[in-house]
Amino acid sequence: MTDIQVLAVSARTVSLLLCPPGTRFALPEPVRWTLLDEQGVPLGSGTQTVCALFLDGLSPDSGYRLETSIGTLDFVTEACAGLVEAGDHGVSTGAADNAQAFARAVAAVPEGGTLRVGPGRYPTGPVFLKPRMTLLLEDGAELYGIADRSGWPKLDALDAEGRVLGTWEGVPERCFAALVTAVECDGLTITGRGTIDGGGDRGGWWSWPKETRDGARRPRALQLIRCQDARLTGLTVRNAPSWTVHPLFCRSLHVSNLRIENPPDSPNTDGLNPESCEGVEIACVDFSVGDDCIAVKAGKRVPGGDNSHLAPCRDLNIHHCRMARGHGAVVLGSEMSGGIEDVTVHACAFDATDRGLRIKTRRGRGGFVRRVRFSDVEMTDVPTPLAVNAFYFCDADGKDDRVQSRAPAPRDAGTPEISDITFTGVTATGVTVAAAAVLGLPEAPVRGLTLTRYRVSFDTNAAPDVPLMALHVPELRNAALWSDFAEVAGAPEIMNEREEAPC
Repeated sequence: MTDIQVLAVSARTVSLLLCPPGTRFALPEPVRWTLLDEQGVPLGSGTQTVCALFLDGLSPDSGYRLETSIGTLDFVTEACAGLVEAGDHGVSTGAADNAQAFARAVAAVPEGGTLRVGPGRYPTGPVFLKPRMTLLLEDGAELYGIADRSGWPKLDALDAEGRVLGTWEGVPERCFAALVTAVECDGLTITGRGTIDGGGDRGGWWSWPKETRDGARRPRALQLIRCQDARLTGLTVRNAPSWTVHPLFCRSLHVSNLRIENPPDSPNTDGLNPESCEGVEIACVDFSVGDDCIAVKAGKRVPGGDNSHLAPCRDLNIHHCRMARGHGAVVLGSEMSGGIEDVTVHACAFDATDRGLRIKTRRGRGGFVRRVRFSDVEMTDVPTPLAVNAFYFCDADGKDDRVQSRAPAPRDAGTPEISDITFTGVTATGVTVAAAAVLGLPEAPVRGLTLTRYRVSFDTNAAPDVPLMALHVPELRNAALWSDFAEVAGAPEIMNEREEAPC
């Protein structure tokens, strides 16, 4: 790995990773940079304190050189088949709803072309994109979700061919469309320094988090459904009515240099939820949300029902991200019935999330979580850095005795499996509840969980609290390892108050 990497390049932007040794999200030392064109003419310069570097205002099919204090990198932008200005098709900051104008603008984009949205706030209902186009939101451009949902489009649970279209908590259900919606948009790029504001604080979306109203569930801010080779770079996505960015059944998805933010009290506003996706890279993303930062999903089993919607989520690479606040930093489940496997999380920083790595499931879910690799992560003021819970009390029956009983239940298709989890090279300071809390099922214990070079210091002023959302779990305070029905190799290394974690 070199100290500078191109993560994704479009016709007019590039997403870069600066990663000298010791980098997680913040850089060990500031990095100075200068961008030059093919003739060596300087185009811009700056000093970077975090690993994420996003450059815009570039020309298509052109060569550039980035000179930095940690090295030099050459790159070439992609070609563009044609540039369409949104304003030429009626998109206006003065319109009450720009949805129809955006539809005209998207229709005008040639294959391989770009739709550019200039600076300004554009009130709009859902914008539907198409394959092999680029949506470029310039610095200062904001897609601003309107408060009136009376004419808001809805996604049916299934399309005309019987494929999943709308979902809610892992089950096909009718949903309001996301503010930016892409269905089967292979080769799609959404990029730029602009903002997608989902309008969660308008229209009362947050007042009915678990309900169905007007025949549909709450929308996302940005949703990709059955897209292949899509890229999201540079954007700020915020104020989501429910989950913020929701890729569903996507393949070869790249996400980098995003800022994802929601108020801390906004309900179920997870940051980024890849569901039943394969081949996902999430890099240099800065999270501050009202629920889990990244929540990996694989659908929810319907006992005795049609489960054709289930598919695995696999091959995820999460690196150089920062997670602030949120219920969990990286969460696997609880909708995981299709199976979650081969997830790598490394070189990340977690700040005051309730939990760090969180795995949650329950009887009746079936499926598996396996081959999870967690390394080189620094956590600050995370009460429980590692939480594995097979008794998660979700759904209406979640606290019933058949779900929460510690007596072994018969193994069947609804028995979930958790195995092969490694937690290595992790440092956690200011832990209050437990360094690790691991609770498997008596009929299906957690197997192959390994802790190596896991260094922890405690907040000695902490009050006791319950580490897992399950019944019959004791309150803990400054516990190193609490486990039941689990095979755990290794243990946290407890640092004293004066010992500092290594860089």
